[in-house]
Amino acid sequence: MSLSLSSSNALSFQNQPIRRTPNYSRTTPLCPHFISRQLQVSLPSNEFPISHVKPGAFFKLRQERLDPVTASSAAVEPDTAPAAAPAPFRSKNPQDINVLVVGSTGYIGKFVVKELVKRGFNVIAVARERSGIRGKKSKDETLNELKGANVCFSDVTSLDLLEKSVESLGSRIDVVVSCLASRSGGVKDSWKIDYEATKNSLMAGRNYGALHFVLLSAICVQKPLLEFQRAKLKFEAELIEEAEKDKGFTYSIVRPTAFFKSLGGQVDLVKEGKPYVMFGDGKLCACKPISEPDLASFIADCVLSEDKINKVLPIGGPGKALTPLEQGEMLFRLLGKKPKFLKVPIEIMDFAIGVLDFLVKIFPSLEDAAEFGKIGRYYAAESMLLLDPETGDYSAKKTPSYGKDTLEEFFERVIREGMTGQELGEQTIF
Repeated sequence: MSLSLSSSNALSFQNQPIRRTPNYSRTTPLCPHFISRQLQVSLPSNEFPISHVKPGAFFKLRQERLDPVTASSAAVEPDTAPAAAPAPFRSKNPQDINVLVVGSTGYIGKFVVKELVKRGFNVIAVARERSGIRGKKSKDETLNELKGANVCFSDVTSLDLLEKSVESLGSRIDVVVSCLASRSGGVKDSWKIDYEATKNSLMAGRNYGALHFVLLSAICVQKPLLEFQRAKLKFEAELIEEAEKDKGFTYSIVRPTAFFKSLGGQVDLVKEGKPYVMFGDGKLCACKPISEPDLASFIADCVLSEDKINKVLPIGGPGKALTPLEQGEMLFRLLGKKPKFLKVPIEIMDFAIGVLDFLVKIFPSLEDAAEFGKIGRYYAAESMLLLDPETGDYSAKKTPSYGKDTLEEFFERVIREGMTGQELGEQTIF
């Protein structure tokens, strides 16, 4: 399709016309950063026109950071979740539902965009002008990666800029899907992305009509010892509070277990003959890893599935929970090599964290280094499984499974093709 500027400098699309209802009279041109295969907008007559919407008319939140919340205060059991009337958008066809995706160029976000496009939704993907790991991707690369979606280049860390971008789309938003996550897990970045930017997305979406919010969170927030977990929990609590205040608004909070890519970092090392590194006896923790396409499919289900409304949804992949020892044994078996493990005492990490915590008091600039140590320690010893509130133990049995992709299949593919496209980037701990 071709894209051109008319004599009035309004952005126009030469392939498909923009669909509006006859009484939709908004004349604001699309922002110059908005590029699309086609923009399909449907505004039924029983819904308000955007021209009558003022930023802040629906939703206002305090901007200051409040006291951190705990996992229990953010959890909503299905039988106590606030009742909600079915939102009007759920009766529409997918192509008439406008879904705003933030974090669209992130590791999970790009899979979510692809899945929503495949299901026929009108996807509006918000992206940075320089996206990807350390901003390496250009606009053209981002457009190619998010093919099939309407791409709007904006900045989720600025509410004003994000609202202007959403306003300039000229359509109301039905659903917001947030795949935002801290790039590094550092203290300031965690609050900037996992809390503030995610809240900006909620506010912008609500101000332009969104009636449902799908949040990609993490299963580890149920035991919050890290800054990014506290930031995520604080937003979860405010999201739940908004649904309690407005019965016409709903949410789905998705808490996945480990991703495949986080378990594939040692494949190449083991192929080269190096030992598989694990902490303690390799049985300190376990997980039910889920593939990126399977997780994206589950998140897409949350857009329309009424059985996922106003619920916190822990989710893992198929099969049994695997310890690091079992993951290593699987890898050696697939490679046809004799198992060779390097067992690192967890106490080494405890000592290092203690030293860093002391040094932070003298050198505040080491704050993130200390936090990274704690993140490494957490994932080395805490299971990515549902924490049973009755026993206080992690339960593989109670962790729901979804999808069909297995870790063994992932290892086989990485052995053949390497980790291309699976880079951890700034999230690398070891």
